[in-house]
Amino acid sequence: MASEPYVLAVSQDAAHGFSKLPARTIGVIAGMGVAGDAHAGETVQHLSRVAIDPSQPNLRQVHLIHAELFDELAAKGFVVKPGDLGENLTTRGVDVLALPTDARLAIGLDAVLRVTGLRNPCAQIERFMPGLLAQVVDRRPDGEIVRKCGVMAVVEASGSISPGDRIAVTLPPPPLRALERV
Repeated sequence: MASEPYVLAVSQDAAHGFSKLPARTIGVIAGMGVAGDAHAGETVQHLSRVAIDPSQPNLRQVHLIHAELFDELAAKGFVVKPGDLGENLTTRGVDVLALPTDARLAIGLDAVLRVTGLRNPCAQIERFMPGLLAQVVDRRPDGEIVRKCGVMAVVEASGSISPGDRIAVTLPPPPLRALERV
């Protein structure tokens, strides 16, 4: 029997950089994101998106990556630690890439995140570690791109999140919609 999904690590950074710093606990604020993180806000905070339209809603308040990706990368010789790829939450035991749009993740005592879409791997990954971008993007036999760099979410209920916190997944009502990049 598989163990219950949980948070392996939490990370945040007030600066607009690529990697995020490990933390003991992060606070998430409904409608805003991770307290003290450069990407928190009601409207887009990712600099490339701000340049296009700063009034867009922020569907990328919290970035989650499954630790199983790091296991896969390690087997190929790439050592990646929690926070290295800019994620706020590193999870274990939940296939975040298989979640549908609007899946809800209840984490710890109070926090609730709603999954909005896939993180789009970008050139910053290659600058971080040469050869890594090719490992986090794949193609299905039909040619469709598979993005493996985690998912983005918005905060629906405020709370604190720490390593070891359990994750309970609630699927939205049918029809389920596959994740698209946001």
